[in-house]
Amino acid sequence: MSADLFSPLTVGTLNCKNRVVMAPLTRSRAGSGNVPNVLNALYYAQRASAGLIISEATQISPDGQGYISTPGIHSPEQIEGWRIVTKAVHVAGGYMVLQLWHVGRISHPSFQPGGALPVAPSAIKPNAQAFTQKGFEPIPTPRALKTEEIPGIVLQYAEAAQNAMMAGFDGVEVHAANGYLIDQFLRDRTNKRSDRYGGSVENRVRFLLEVMDAVTSRVGRERVGVRISPQNTQNDIDDSDPQTLFNNVAKSLASRAAYLHVIEGDTSGKPVLAFDYVALKRLFGGLVIANNNFDRTRANAAIAEGRADMIAFGKPFISN
Repeated sequence: MSADLFSPLTVGTLNCKNRVVMAPLTRSRAGSGNVPNVLNALYYAQRASAGLIISEATQISPDGQGYISTPGIHSPEQIEGWRIVTKAVHVAGGYMVLQLWHVGRISHPSFQPGGALPVAPSAIKPNAQAFTQKGFEPIPTPRALKTEEIPGIVLQYAEAAQNAMMAGFDGVEVHAANGYLIDQFLRDRTNKRSDRYGGSVENRVRFLLEVMDAVTSRVGRERVGVRISPQNTQNDIDDSDPQTLFNNVAKSLASRAAYLHVIEGDTSGKPVLAFDYVALKRLFGGLVIANNNFDRTRANAAIAEGRADMIAFGKPFISN
């Protein structure tokens, strides 16, 4: 009998009861100090019937924040808050990984320590707005990171992954999608650097791979996934040759991740050019989670075709 959405599957060290994944969904419900609380615990425990829950995007450091009341994983209080959440999910029979997030240029000085400018690969202003205490505000032109600053951010990802393990998570997912910091390094629209992190595809992929190596060195490859969005234009992101870029990404991640989480198409619903997502699965060689506007029929077809092993759903998990 062929596998479908409700067949069990082993993901790294996790024996998932089905192939339904709860996608990461920003909810802006963290308390003071961006600390998760009992409301977050109830919310996730109610959804523990998913084979795997991916947490809402969670900032790895204070300067990684770009939205109001989003949780972090860089303070003792945040670790304790998340421990309440993971315990509730485990009691309800679920598995949960934490999504590691740095927004890069998609931020605002009101979120940054000392009111500083957000950071990015290059000083290119996004056509976007930040949701702050005052509502939507224009995002300023970011400050380009110096080459010598980048290893410090890589270290923040590694420490955040280790903190996630302390908080009781079953793994972590590195957020390299949707126009945030890692995606800004990947794409030639937002990365105009002339050092070893810019120019060629191999150079633009370097930051992601350094993050992955640092994270897996702390928690093990079998507990690490990564999310990409080759055709998504969210947060004013784009690339001149996404197929070549993300073929390289998928191949480079083959030995570095337990799964690859792929957003297919554009989350805005805009039409996109042809893209070979099967090639990503082949080049990665491991488990793939597909995401974006799947229903049960499309999900089962993607699994039967071998294009994906699990399917992530967002809206069905928060609709009422």
